[in-house]
Amino acid sequence: MEALARLMRELEDQLVVCMRCGMCQSVCPVFDQTGREADVARGKLALLSGLMESMFDDPEGVYQRLNKCLLCGSCSANCPSGVSVQEIFIKARAILTGYMGLPPAKRLILKGMLAHPALFDRLTEWGARFQKIFTRPVNDIVGTSCARVMSPLIQDRHFRTLAPVPFHREVPSMDRPAGRSGLKVAIFTGCLIDKMFPAIAHSTIKVLDHLGVGIYLPDNQGCCGIPALSSGDLPTFQKLLSHNLKRFEAGEFDVLVTACATCTSTIHEMWPTMADDGHREAAARLARRTMDINQFLIDEAGLQPLTGSAATPRTVTYHDPCHLKKSLDVSSQPRAVIHAAPGCTLTEMAEPDWCCGMGGSFNLQYYDISRGIGQKKALQIQETGADTLATGCPACMIQISDMLSQAGAKVAVRHPIELLAEALGE
Repeated sequence: MEALARLMRELEDQLVVCMRCGMCQSVCPVFDQTGREADVARGKLALLSGLMESMFDDPEGVYQRLNKCLLCGSCSANCPSGVSVQEIFIKARAILTGYMGLPPAKRLILKGMLAHPALFDRLTEWGARFQKIFTRPVNDIVGTSCARVMSPLIQDRHFRTLAPVPFHREVPSMDRPAGRSGLKVAIFTGCLIDKMFPAIAHSTIKVLDHLGVGIYLPDNQGCCGIPALSSGDLPTFQKLLSHNLKRFEAGEFDVLVTACATCTSTIHEMWPTMADDGHREAAARLARRTMDINQFLIDEAGLQPLTGSAATPRTVTYHDPCHLKKSLDVSSQPRAVIHAAPGCTLTEMAEPDWCCGMGGSFNLQYYDISRGIGQKKALQIQETGADTLATGCPACMIQISDMLSQAGAKVAVRHPIELLAEALGE
């Protein structure tokens, strides 16, 4: 209750900054689909102004309206008053969840599985073993599958399946000294890369080795905590934060890098903001030296274009993940990484920084809206004529793969670091 009271005071201080100008309407992907004032940041902030009264009168209604948000940061990035909308909504969700409690399904997933990294690893490994019974490939180029039997949860999604072997099984840990670069990084793997896109982690190690960068990779890493945080589950977030801090504080390194835009943003922005008093200082120290892998390669490691020719030339278009461009202002660096890979020609789409519509659990709760946003993105990708879509966020890769696959497109979906690693050869 003490923590919730502190959040309430912070929330009240932040809400007074909003001028209700409505600038957020023009950039909100949810409002673009629904046209409802209640779905845009201004409408939600107006609701939150009376949160204390609303929380008692209609807590479920307030909770539902707050959840109808992608947390993409488009409103914050374009707000003339500098309102930290994402932070406000996360704090408000924490207050409401503290008052109402978690729904049973979220309680099972967050507190029962995600809060226990070793158990979560085992469960997903079992899921990978049996997934072929329930799924079938549907688009080999995009790399998607669909359910063999219609499921209320999966519906008609085309999805990326779990990797046969997660990254942490292939590379449990690592501690290599700095090479010719004189730099050493720690790698935060992230759940999606570990369990669905291990090739991204392998590519990261391959490129860092090529540049002579030392690597510290602690074992038994946990989730960055954003699923718990976005659901208002502060206890699970704090537990995961403590778990990860212990692992990274044990190593010596210059920079913490991740290849996941969401993890980067969470560690850099949310860990020090939402950490409890016992972990805030350590979280802030780590956040200050956390970077996206593309940003590190260009700004710190001095990556130069590789020489030679590619076996297969690619026409690549790039999607800016919201958590990179809008939260961290990382946009030119992933493009520079693509340019550094021989044979890759970059062709920009119409709105590369328009949200893809994923939003984590938003995709599960509001798939019709999520799909509408994603279809707009898929159309813009196809209009470029590119054979490859690159993006620095595994969650965006899942959403865009779904949309491209449903559209019947033959466009490969890759991370920039994968394109660079492929250019290095075996």
